[in-house]
Amino acid sequence: MTQSTRDRAVDVIRLAALLVVMFGHCALLLATIDSGGVRIANLIGEVPAVAPATWVVQVMPLFFLAGGAAGVHSYRPGTPWGAWLFRRAQRLCRPVFWYLAVWAAVLAAARVVLGADSAVRLGGESVALLWFLGVYLVALAFVPALVRLRSGCAVAVVLAALVVVAASTDALRFATGDAAAGLTNFVIVWLIPVVIGVGYAQRLIGRRAAAVGAAAAFTAAWALVVFGPYEVSLVVTGAERISNVSPPTLLLAMHCVWMSCVFVVAAAAIGRWARRPRVWRVVAAGNAGAMTLYLWHIVAIAIAAFGLHAVGLQAYDVAAPDLWAQLLVRALVFAVVMLVLFRLLSPLERRPLPWWDGAVTESGPRAIGAGALVCAAGVALVLTAKFGLGASAGWAACAGFVAAVVAARICARVAPRDLGPDVRSPSESPENENLEHVAPNS
Repeated sequence: MTQSTRDRAVDVIRLAALLVVMFGHCALLLATIDSGGVRIANLIGEVPAVAPATWVVQVMPLFFLAGGAAGVHSYRPGTPWGAWLFRRAQRLCRPVFWYLAVWAAVLAAARVVLGADSAVRLGGESVALLWFLGVYLVALAFVPALVRLRSGCAVAVVLAALVVVAASTDALRFATGDAAAGLTNFVIVWLIPVVIGVGYAQRLIGRRAAAVGAAAAFTAAWALVVFGPYEVSLVVTGAERISNVSPPTLLLAMHCVWMSCVFVVAAAAIGRWARRPRVWRVVAAGNAGAMTLYLWHIVAIAIAAFGLHAVGLQAYDVAAPDLWAQLLVRALVFAVVMLVLFRLLSPLERRPLPWWDGAVTESGPRAIGAGALVCAAGVALVLTAKFGLGASAGWAACAGFVAAVVAARICARVAPRDLGPDVRSPSESPENENLEHVAPNS
């Protein structure tokens, strides 16, 4: 039974953001097959006039905000930092294990059937989305410290400090001309919505302050585009001179602030709407398989796109008069394919794994070690996404991820008489970790 004090607004915004990401990727993909093989393009790269729309469809800040809010309610004072972080990793990494296992088998088969070159190209794209989970794991590591914030002023000071550091990092990046100089912004920028999520969950951010913050950040973002070196697009297009997301920039930091603050303003209304039984059934079901939707939606898009190509329908030529109609047809087919994959694969996400999902029993140095290894696993996932499984560096990073999480599980060892799933309260159980939140506006 759903708790009456549950923050349904967080659940709604997580699922809504996920749907935007899924259908956004479906709309942006331009793909065809000709005598030269598979050709892939990006709608924004081909039609730059569409770029301002990314200020609406770049919703990744809402995932990090939801993670910060959920972390507040799953953390209990006195809980060892590393033990808490590993418990979060148990639920998040479980579907990733299945995903990587399937792709390892698919790439091995592709190498035999299609040849090494095709396997390399396919492997290069297969794990691109894992960057999010890697950064997310590292960002969650800061939640136990952030829950000590006790006032809106303290939240504002932390946010200001993060913005200043992000700006300084950009200055170094632009001065050196080296994008690698901005890599620390992967943590700095994505921590911003986590901080706002923590402040929201602890009732430290009022709606009036959030409205002012949203307006100021949005104005600052546009000023950075008009007067600064930043490009408009907030997603990767393949045609940008300066990427705002890889690594993140000050512009993306301002985007994180205004979008997160808009959620704080609207949260109470969203929560009331989510109390409708029909709405809540959909939201609860989607959140229970959120990682399945995120991990497998690119596969569903590929099935839809190339399945339609096989019957003579494709969306590739931006000058074609029926391009938008083709994209709409693809979106409908994608929705059906994704629903089938969701029904087949989401049970794996909720099914505890032997040993991995055993109880976390350690404290002290071993718990700290487990937490540090979870952070290392997050970094390895980001590197896996960067290099892909089409290169030896990508496979090495993937092996590093597996080694780090196995070592973390050993540090947070299973109790001798408890080799089964961890026994926790409903709000901390693996099945409900994405769903149980206390409503700050209740």
